[in-house]
Amino acid sequence: MKGTRIIVNILWSGILWCIISISCTRSEHRAKTQMDTYMQYYALMIDSISKNPSYVCTETFRQMAATTDSVVYYHYMILLAKAYMFKSETDSARLCMDRAELFCNNAEPSSQINDLYSEVYNMRGNVCIRLGLADSSVVCFEKAFDYRQNGIDKGVLPDICLNLADAFVHTGRYDKGAMWYRKALSYNDSLNVPEEKRFPAYYGLAQVYMELRDFASCDYYYDMAARHYDQMQPFEKHIYLNNRGNSYYFRADYPKALEMFRKSLDLCRSYPDMTFEGHLTEMNMGETFLLMNQTDSASYYLDLCGDFFRSIGHQTALYYLDTQLIELALKENNLPLARKRLAEAVKPDYVEPNMKHIRNRNLQHYFEEAGDFKQAYHYQMENQRIDDSTRNERIKMRTAEIDLKYSQDTTLMKQKIFIQQKENEVLALNQTLYIWMSVCVCILILVIFIYIYSKKQRSLLQMKSQNMIAALRMENIRNRVSPHFIFNILNREMGNYTDEQSDNMRGLVKLMRRNLELTEQLCVTMEEELDFVNTFINLERKALGDNFLLSVNVDPSIDLNKEILPSMMIQIPVENAIKHALLNKEGMRKLWIDITKTAESIRITIRDNGGGYKVNSRNRGTGTGMKVILQTIQLLNANNKKQIDMSITNVKLEDGEIGCEFTVILPEGYDYNLKKII
Repeated sequence: MKGTRIIVNILWSGILWCIISISCTRSEHRAKTQMDTYMQYYALMIDSISKNPSYVCTETFRQMAATTDSVVYYHYMILLAKAYMFKSETDSARLCMDRAELFCNNAEPSSQINDLYSEVYNMRGNVCIRLGLADSSVVCFEKAFDYRQNGIDKGVLPDICLNLADAFVHTGRYDKGAMWYRKALSYNDSLNVPEEKRFPAYYGLAQVYMELRDFASCDYYYDMAARHYDQMQPFEKHIYLNNRGNSYYFRADYPKALEMFRKSLDLCRSYPDMTFEGHLTEMNMGETFLLMNQTDSASYYLDLCGDFFRSIGHQTALYYLDTQLIELALKENNLPLARKRLAEAVKPDYVEPNMKHIRNRNLQHYFEEAGDFKQAYHYQMENQRIDDSTRNERIKMRTAEIDLKYSQDTTLMKQKIFIQQKENEVLALNQTLYIWMSVCVCILILVIFIYIYSKKQRSLLQMKSQNMIAALRMENIRNRVSPHFIFNILNREMGNYTDEQSDNMRGLVKLMRRNLELTEQLCVTMEEELDFVNTFINLERKALGDNFLLSVNVDPSIDLNKEILPSMMIQIPVENAIKHALLNKEGMRKLWIDITKTAESIRITIRDNGGGYKVNSRNRGTGTGMKVILQTIQLLNANNKKQIDMSITNVKLEDGEIGCEFTVILPEGYDYNLKKII
């Protein structure tokens, strides 16, 4: 035992040292608590932000109202901006970003502020993408990436890389786009991101190869992404379906393109907040039908999306829409309408080469129909120049993409070798620490085992002592007087009484003997309890007189010899009813005992017409009997999930009298065994 005390003292010293060490960082943990709450909330809401952004807005406002930490508060505000983006409420999203950026500008520089800056610029980049400002989005995403590298949460770096890659693709820098998509995959590897969450990089690379007209590589990456289609969020499914439809469009496989666009449109219409995505798909379908010379369908879908893009002023989308409407008028042989639409068409500052090529093709058609073949020839030559330039640019981009891919692979290999070397060094340095930790854990387990074993032994010894004391006390009581000796004398004396007196005395002896037996039993059968109650009532009938009426109703489906209940559960309420309610009552004295059975319980109801329970009545008694019932029920309920339920209420009877009703409900399958409690 002395050795055990020494070990315990050593362990307590170690624990005390740990407590002192941890206390130094307690304030820092306290400061992080609200950020941890935000991260948990963000993880909970991220799946809902695209499906139900209105719900996210409501819940985020509620969280913000309970937040006192300023940095965390503005993180909630950025999440609110994301929800507004999915609701296509760009102005509200911008307002949230402006407030968060103003806070960052006035705050002291820190890793947490860098994370918040990164969130702000990442959101600004997304807004620029929506408005067709690709160059501005690149600047915003680059700032977001730089701030995040100097922040705390590195887990979002893959997402920023994806956004930056998308922005470069929109500007026509496909080599840079491919580089950032691969960098996103590299970060996924280092962060151990599961394979099913990497599909955005796959369909991003597929889009790059689509633009470079490498359709074999394009289909390879789209197939990689399609494996995880069910795990995609709704907006991610839209990106996959819409872009894959575009890949078939560029191959002039219009039926397959329409198949993808239709799936995308059905998806968007399933989510009311995906308005922007739905109208974008409608515009793609309109052009596809136009190329298939199905002008009615083309007109239908272009009309559906036109008002929306005009309302938000999306210049790129309006340029694309005007291009299709000009061609639609030409295909409908309505040259004046085509001329009108050409004059009213928007003129954005920047137009992607693909869209300019489509516009030139339609203008060539327009001037051919107008008889101005010189202008038609001009646009034909302009498109030829764009084709040559695009072809050359694609070759350059393809070469640059291969070069960047090779450089990335080489750098990644060097990084993996370096990381492996450092891991081996750390493993060698920590081997001794692991051994000592294992020894300490074993010692701790041994001490805990000794402590639990000693405690259990003490408990057993204490229980044995208590049982022995109880047995000695009972033996002492038995030695003082034997109740059976008294019963034998009473039985001898009854030979001198008349028959009626003898019957009453026998009932009394039976009642006393049974009462003694019941005090030694916690539970009895209903048959035994009812027999005792009948004996008691028969002894009291003379005092109750001829006006006493007893009604006992027992459900025929109840087997009285098998059903168990706590002893005195019926006796005490019956005794109380007779003693405190019926003995001194004028007129008819009625007592009802009803025992009914349901699928889940047995209900026992004892009711009298003695005027009801009165708290201040002189006949209300000491309450000892009810205390016995309550304590018995509490003792048994502690061992059961299902609980015995008891109630005492005053009720109005059919003849207008007031009575007291005692009800107890015994659950089916109730355990009356007290061994578990002991």
